Amino acid sequence: MRSIGSNLKPSLQGLNESRNLSRRRLHSHIDLKVINRFVPKRLSSKLRHRAFGIEAMEMDDESWDDINAAVQYVFSSSEGEDSDGDVLQPITDDSITSPTKLARPPNTNKTIYGVLNNIGVMSFSIALLSIMDLCAWRIIRLPLPPLYLLRPFLTSLLVVSCAGYICVPLLRSLKLRAIIRRGPAHHYSKKGTPTSAGLYFIPLGILVAEFIVGFSSTEVSAVSVITLSFAAIGLLDDILRIKVNKYGLSAGTRIFLEVAMGTLFSFWMNAANISSPYSMKTVVPLPKPFGLVCLGKMYPLLTTICFVFLANGVEFTDGLDGLAGGTAALVFVGMSIAVLPICSDLAVFGTSMAGACIGFLMHNRYKASVFMGNTGALAIAGALAAMASCTGMFFPLYVSSGIFLFEALSVVMQIYCFKITKQMWGKGRHLFRIAPVHRHLELAGLKEPLIVASAYIVSSALVLCAGYVALISV
Repeated sequence: MRSIGSNLKPSLQGLNESRNLSRRRLHSHIDLKVINRFVPKRLSSKLRHRAFGIEAMEMDDESWDDINAAVQYVFSSSEGEDSDGDVLQPITDDSITSPTKLARPPNTNKTIYGVLNNIGVMSFSIALLSIMDLCAWRIIRLPLPPLYLLRPFLTSLLVVSCAGYICVPLLRSLKLRAIIRRGPAHHYSKKGTPTSAGLYFIPLGILVAEFIVGFSSTEVSAVSVITLSFAAIGLLDDILRIKVNKYGLSAGTRIFLEVAMGTLFSFWMNAANISSPYSMKTVVPLPKPFGLVCLGKMYPLLTTICFVFLANGVEFTDGLDGLAGGTAALVFVGMSIAVLPICSDLAVFGTSMAGACIGFLMHNRYKASVFMGNTGALAIAGALAAMASCTGMFFPLYVSSGIFLFEALSVVMQIYCFKITKQMWGKGRHLFRIAPVHRHLELAGLKEPLIVASAYIVSSALVLCAGYVALISV
C-alpha cells in the first residue's frame, strides 16, 4: 500500500503542473489578443517585448498582474478633458471568458456642438436687439442714439471674451477649481476645472454699462451695487466650498444673506427717486384685463421673494456647460426689452450684461474651460431681480426666466414628492431620477449639448412672449 501511495503522489503532482501550464498558456493567448486589439501598437510592442519575450510557461503570477495593470492604465488614461466621460470597466479574467461589449474610445471632436449653440444664441440676441433699435422710437416716443441696445451688447461681448484668455489662466493659478460632489459619472471628469468666473465677467459687464450711461444713472448704480453684493455672497460660498468644507455656506446662512440684501434694496427704492410706472413705486404692470396692480406693502415682500427664488434657480441651472450662461443672456435681453419704456438706462445695463454672459460662453461652451460658480450665478440672479424690482416688471421676468424657475421647482417637487409618498405608503418615491431636471434628462440618455440647445430654444420663445407682454402692459 505504501508503494502504491508513493507512486500516486508524483503522478498527481504532474497532473497539477500540466493543468497550471494549460491555464497559463490560455491566459497568455487571451491577454495577447486583448493587447493587440485595444492597446496602441507602440505600447503593445513594448508590452509584448517585456511580457511575452519569456515563454508563457515560465511566467509567474506577478508578471500577469503587471500586464493586466498596464492594460487597465491604458483604458483609464483615455479619460481626459476631451473625452466623453464613458465609464470603462477594468479588464479581468471573468470579463474575458464571458465577453461583453467594451466601451469605444471617446470622440474628441465634440466642441463643434458648443460652438453651434453659441452661434445660435448670439444670432438670436443680435437680431432681436437690432429690431428693437429700429422700433424703439415707436415704443418710448423719444429719439434714442443709434444702436442704443446693440452697442453695449457687442462691447461687453468683445471685452469679456478677450479678457477670458487672461482671467481663466489666472483663476487656474489661484487654484479656484470646481468640486464635483454628485451627478452622472462622466461629470467627474470636470473636476478641477477653474470656477468663480463671475469675478471677471460680472464687473466687466457693469463697467461697460456705467461707461455708456456716463456714470450718471441712479438706477444703474443701484442695480450694479446689488449685483456685486450678490456676487460677494457667491464668492464667499465658492471659497468655503473649495478651501474648507466642500459644501460652502449653509442653506440657512445663504438665504438669510439674500433676504437681507433684498430687504435693504426694497428700503432703498422707497427712499430714492427712481423711474417707476406712473410715478408709483409699488405698481406691477400686467396685461389686460388686469392692468396696473398696486401691491402696497406687499411690494417689498415680492421683491425679497424674487431675489431668493431666482438665486436658487440660477444656481440649480448651472450644471451643464453653457446652460446657465446662455439662458441668462437671453433673459437679460428679454428684460432689456421689458424695461425700455420705463427706464432706458436699465435697458442698457441689461444688454451689457447679456453681452457679458455670451462673452463668458466663449470659454464656458461645451466642453467648458471655466465655470461661473456661485459668484456668477448669484450675481446674475441679483441683477435680474433688481431690474424687475426697480420697474415693477416681475411678470415679464418670471416668463422669460422660465428655465430657471422650472429647475428650482423640480428640486422642490422632488423633495416634497418623496416626503408625501413616504408618509402615504411608507416608502418614498422620486418624481425624477435625480433633480434638478437637466440631470434627469442626462440619465434618460440625452447628450449635454442637446439639452443645452433645447433650453436655448425654449428660452428664446419665452423671451419673445415676455417682451410682447411687457410692451402691451405699459
